[in-house]
Amino acid sequence: MRNDRARLSVLFALLSLATIPAALYASRLSNVSVPQAVGGEAVVGTFLGLIAVILARGARLRAGRTLSRSGEGAARWGKWLGLLGVCLGLTAALSLGFFGLLLWTE
Repeated sequence: MRNDRARLSVLFALLSLATIPAALYASRLSNVSVPQAVGGEAVVGTFLGLIAVILARGARLRAGRTLSRSGEGAARWGKWLGLLGVCLGLTAALSLGFFGLLLWTE
């Protein structure tokens, strides 16, 4: 029995972590400024990280009900990588907020 939620949690967690380099690369390619790219990364990265954590929780519950415990390791990885993505997204949002505060006080 496969645990697809565990695999999806790892996928969404990796996508959450990949938003940071993607946002910086997008700011180099087009006419998007770095604060706009960081703002988009903060929202998308946090959202994908939350989805990964929720999927990992469901995967761990499903693994606990089976005898084979399939997908338990992937669910653990998905949870921790998803939490890292949430933390990085919130950190980006905080840095963007402080940047806006500094521009406002000029």
